[in-house]
Amino acid sequence: MRLAWAAFWVAVYLCMALGPLFVLLVGTTQTNAGFWWDFAIALGFAGTAMMGMQFMLTARFKHAMAPFGIDIIYYFHRYIAVVALVLILAHPIVLASDNPALLGFLNPLRAPWQMTAGLASIVSLTMLMVTSWWRRRLSLHYDAWRRWHSALAIAALGLALAHIGGVGHYVAAPWKRALWTAIGASWLGVIAYVRIVSPWSMLRRPYDVVDVRPERGDAWTVVVRPRGHQGFRYHPGQFAWLTLRASPFAMHEHPFSISSSPVGSEHLEFTIKELGDFTATIKTVRSGETAFVDGPYGAFTIDRHPARGYVFIAGGIGIAPLMGMLRALADRGDTRPIILFYAYRRWERLTCREAIETLRSQINLRVIYVLGEPPEGWDGETGRIDSGVLSRHLPSTRRNLHYFVCGPEAMTEAVERALYDLGVPLGQLHTELFDMA
Repeated sequence: MRLAWAAFWVAVYLCMALGPLFVLLVGTTQTNAGFWWDFAIALGFAGTAMMGMQFMLTARFKHAMAPFGIDIIYYFHRYIAVVALVLILAHPIVLASDNPALLGFLNPLRAPWQMTAGLASIVSLTMLMVTSWWRRRLSLHYDAWRRWHSALAIAALGLALAHIGGVGHYVAAPWKRALWTAIGASWLGVIAYVRIVSPWSMLRRPYDVVDVRPERGDAWTVVVRPRGHQGFRYHPGQFAWLTLRASPFAMHEHPFSISSSPVGSEHLEFTIKELGDFTATIKTVRSGETAFVDGPYGAFTIDRHPARGYVFIAGGIGIAPLMGMLRALADRGDTRPIILFYAYRRWERLTCREAIETLRSQINLRVIYVLGEPPEGWDGETGRIDSGVLSRHLPSTRRNLHYFVCGPEAMTEAVERALYDLGVPLGQLHTELFDMA
């Protein structure tokens, strides 16, 4: 069933992305401008369609994202943006190569307004891509970057629509103009949903911060409780967007894994490490403050993948979603064998160490700690989680287990290669890609 829904939503995406190109091709009045001119126009329409669909990909429509996982959707959004930019940049380049006189339109003082709108759209999209791919190198604050990202995206799409409407020739027929208007309105409707409807819904469903407890390794667990409503149901391992000390309309939300169990409690727990601008302030949050939560999201959960047993592999704060799964297994009285590989630099900073040790007495859990800087007298594993560490501790029935990996990107990639080399089927390997910005 999941594959059928995935195929359905892929078909929906393709139809909506190709719709504007259909408007261009069907019944177009012949221009006799030649192949390269028509090809350049097609590139522009295709790129604009992809640009518009980017808003759909980040609107967090749960039913559409469920078959894939939102992390995969966001990575697709990131890389398909490169394809859209290439197509849109190629549009004027091919046109100017075919007709060099068009280079005169680069001067906004002489160019028709619709041509200037098209050029401004390209500039906005290029700025959006540069600030997104090199945000950390440019030292852009995450919240400021999000606001600029949204503004530039809306500007790029709006100016592109103005350019197409101003040129007019390819959407001159009444039915084409109506269809193109409907397509553009759907994109603008999604923007309104994301920026107005969804925040308004969150504003009416607030949460109270009931505890902020310190964890090892410069991490903190924020506990929130729904105020005047029942919260939401979720699967262990999923995540949500958390807003603190701001309105949902302010775009100050951040994604964090839910580290609590969904069994028997309305409270939500988020275990957060001090890694950036926002997370460094978590320790100053106090009980009684208001929070807003948008969730749940993600496909990184044992509930989607029944198995005879599980192997959890964590690095650093990647333990957070795995704690949610371990706690759920304990609350459910699950007796299946669980192996946890947990890599950290130093023993005294190992996040959730005491909670893990408690869980060992509650479920069939075996823990292998892997330390980068082990203390004197340490007789456990050291270095990194590699094929040697895995092969020493995985059972002979490892092909029958499902694997959940969460941690820094370099670690997850190395673990994926090691498990593949050990013969683990790719369909039984699940990775949380939590670096979405």
